[in-house]
Amino acid sequence: MTFFRQFRLDAVHIGALAAPLILTQLAQVALTTTDIVMMGMLGAREVAAGGLALTLFNQLRTMGAGLVTGTGNLIAFANGQNDAAQIRRLVRASFALTTAAALVFAMLMLVIEKPLLWLDQDQSIARQTAAYLAAAAPGMLPCLWFQTLRQYTVGLRKPGPLLAITIVSIALNAALDYALMFGKFGFPRLGLAGIAWATSSVYLLSFLAFLGVVLGRRELAEHLSLAVWRTDLAAFARTWKMGLPIAATYGSEAAFFTVLTLVIGSLGAGALAAQTIVNQVIYIVFMVSVGLSHASSISISHACAQQDYHGARRLGYTGLGLGVVAMMVIALPYLAIPDAVIKPFLDAHATADADVLKLAAGLLTIAALLQIFDCSQNIGVGILRGLGDVKSSFRISLIGYWLIGLPVAYLAGIVWGYGIYGIWIGLAVGLAATASLLLRTFETRLGQLSARPVSGAR
Repeated sequence: MTFFRQFRLDAVHIGALAAPLILTQLAQVALTTTDIVMMGMLGAREVAAGGLALTLFNQLRTMGAGLVTGTGNLIAFANGQNDAAQIRRLVRASFALTTAAALVFAMLMLVIEKPLLWLDQDQSIARQTAAYLAAAAPGMLPCLWFQTLRQYTVGLRKPGPLLAITIVSIALNAALDYALMFGKFGFPRLGLAGIAWATSSVYLLSFLAFLGVVLGRRELAEHLSLAVWRTDLAAFARTWKMGLPIAATYGSEAAFFTVLTLVIGSLGAGALAAQTIVNQVIYIVFMVSVGLSHASSISISHACAQQDYHGARRLGYTGLGLGVVAMMVIALPYLAIPDAVIKPFLDAHATADADVLKLAAGLLTIAALLQIFDCSQNIGVGILRGLGDVKSSFRISLIGYWLIGLPVAYLAGIVWGYGIYGIWIGLAVGLAATASLLLRTFETRLGQLSARPVSGAR
């Protein structure tokens, strides 16, 4: 078989797996995108404060979701053994874990104002950020419960109408944002905090809708148990042990962005608003990487189960190639029409937003290259996970993000005086270093697996 024919077959296989995952991820990120667009109707300072709040919220949410990402794998294994009792114990353990995490995260969100001031954030921005997070805190619990239900149903290969629920939640979130921001339809006028209350409400309603679907399907309801007080310690330990490295890796990446956002916040409200907008643009695009990463990971696991390590390597680089090409195509409007990309997030008639628009347009030039590295490192994490390695990614993230990216960002942005542009250059360098190390580890790990006797290949 020729190279191009094999590549086309692999690309079609990965694309077919990735497409529904990408659509669901894009639907989910549309919630925060809608929130930021709505913030733009209030002004640049509200975008800055709300964007900082979303960054901090997403840092915690990402770590919480990582804690139960491995639950799907554990449930799938138990389901393969027809162990209904074990599935039930794992579900209870996952709900217990997300409940504990959500309560801790909510308490942190309620005391955030003083730490923000210690980190040299603008006082009024810190106050608005704290008010937003106080309203967002109640939404953390149903948000993580939703993730638990998601992993439970995916583990049983019965994901249900996740996409449909998410799409409905987008429309509901936009309507509630508008109503609570401006006091429409009998709701109080809450301004920026209204967006947080709207999103918290949508998280709760989405969880209840998903729970209703699960309870309405006998094959799902029979394994479901919300009795967290009856959690089995052994099942809890298994869930924690599987989820902790994943949460640490997700958290390390998210924290890298969070820390740099806080550094940018010390440069002023305009820089923070520009950061919020462009970060959201590349976050939307990042969902393509997430889908390709999961699809490549699953494909590699299947190949390794058959000791086809040549095929695993080929699938890994096919997924990477698809991601890089997609990022290059998406980058074209960043370079050709940056203002058109940014304007949906700002009030076109507000003269105060002109400086923010200029800053954000400049950042898009860096983002055109940065998102290629971001995609590569995300797919790198996925293909390593496909080989059964969930620990190396965390160690590599510490090196790439914190020992390389952060010092470069601080030197270029603060010491050498290039401001937000220097910080984003450091961000790009950190992502590029992480991607390179992940791909090198992928090759090394494949070599080790290939050298093993067939009986112990995995």
